[in-house]
Amino acid sequence: MEKRPFVTLDKLTEITKDIPTPFHLYDEKGIRRNVEALKKAFSWNPGFKEFFAVKATPNPFIVDILREYGCGCDCSSMTELMLSKAVGCGPGDVMFSSNDTPEEEFLFAHQMGGIINLDDITHIESMERVLGCVPETVCCRYNPGGVFTLSNGIMDNPGDAKYGMTTDQIFEAFRILKEKGVKQFGIHAFLASNTTTNEYYPRLAEILFKLAAELNRKTGAHIAFINLSGGIGIPYRLDDEPCDIFKVGEGVHQVYDKILVPAGMDDVSIYTELGRFMLGPYGALITKAIHEKHIHKEYIGVDACACNLMRPAMYGAYHHITVMGKEDDPCDYRYDVVGSLCENNDKFAIDRMLPRVDMGDLLFIHDTGAHGFSMGYNYNGKLRSAEVLLHEDGSYELIRRAETEKDYFATFDCFPFYKKLGF
Repeated sequence: MEKRPFVTLDKLTEITKDIPTPFHLYDEKGIRRNVEALKKAFSWNPGFKEFFAVKATPNPFIVDILREYGCGCDCSSMTELMLSKAVGCGPGDVMFSSNDTPEEEFLFAHQMGGIINLDDITHIESMERVLGCVPETVCCRYNPGGVFTLSNGIMDNPGDAKYGMTTDQIFEAFRILKEKGVKQFGIHAFLASNTTTNEYYPRLAEILFKLAAELNRKTGAHIAFINLSGGIGIPYRLDDEPCDIFKVGEGVHQVYDKILVPAGMDDVSIYTELGRFMLGPYGALITKAIHEKHIHKEYIGVDACACNLMRPAMYGAYHHITVMGKEDDPCDYRYDVVGSLCENNDKFAIDRMLPRVDMGDLLFIHDTGAHGFSMGYNYNGKLRSAEVLLHEDGSYELIRRAETEKDYFATFDCFPFYKKLGF
């Protein structure tokens, strides 16, 4: 497949006169097109709802766009809950999927009308203790253990994952919760990450639908919804095939009709909580070439670093790079594209074939719209970058300013040291 930037060099040059690099840029047009496609793919299910994984891109401007299409928020921490509440999420708009959860977070989620997704059977007692009751609607997270396979091989290893309840535990949890007055139940599972095969969701749905039918039969619990969680990925590499969300939706539909409808469970709503699929391709890290080094290899130094995008350093992840204005030039130079951290893994690309990079060139690092800015950090005293939204009409908006030195030192304000900084 071909990867082309969603912005022109002229537009980027205009933006960088106002907002210095590095920054993350988001494509509003692409975001809107994608969420429309997702909703259409699952329109066969009247109760379908996407709970956007806030951890992927925790920016209220982005969340507001998705909420225009009826999306809720999937949250895993207090601050994500607070963000969701601030943008107007009310009862039924939040799925709180946490683990190792502080009890006060159960309380905050419940008070704002969020659906609590219990990661462990012991959380029943924790939730009841802090709430003083058990909500009428509760979800439980399932971990079948073992390895998760599709036709093209092993996808992931749930048996090594810290999340969810065993089969025996989820049956016991349903019995306990039903005795305590829960009326509406949900089931949730996440068995593989960043899958671009159309098989993943239908296979996951088959596992969860069979479990739901058995839980309903053996415990009498009313299963109101099944949350397929995330896991649908994006094609980071040029030779990756993107998933077809319409084939994915139809595949889940077929399994629904095969398992749930005959079981008399044709009122079950389907939920998703996608992050990477929703935002990944519609964000880019914009950075400038500021240094070149010729030693044992050829290096291009840019003004971004792993603090702005840690996936390549952390996972060895591939992100395609376009040298703006040279999209159609031959890629006949071999570079390591690096940042300035005092760590040798601070590399956006290794032995990457690119057009000749000149100092001042703008580089468009693709597919950073999810788990890009949100995974940033301050090592070496680096400051988090700005976030910018490119609107459909070609205008742009600063949706998060860059950090300043004052922000970095702000938590020292209780020490005499702070006064010497001169802020």
